[in-house]
Amino acid sequence: MARRRGIMTEEFKEELAKDLGFYDVVKREGWGGITTRDAGNMVKRAIQIAEQSLAKDRQS
Repeated sequence: MARRRGIMTEEFKEELAKDLGFYDVVKREGWGGITTRDAGNMVKRAIQIAEQSLAKDRQS
């Protein structure tokens, strides 16, 4: 089974983790150390950013 390439860049994920307040865990334990809730919040925030970007593009 082939591994899928991630859509979010490592930089973007790190920025989200910083914004959401769990980047220290990522630095200390890696991505496997974050909670399911943190991962869900990260995805939710990424979707919000994408939606805002699309809305902004549509207004232009």
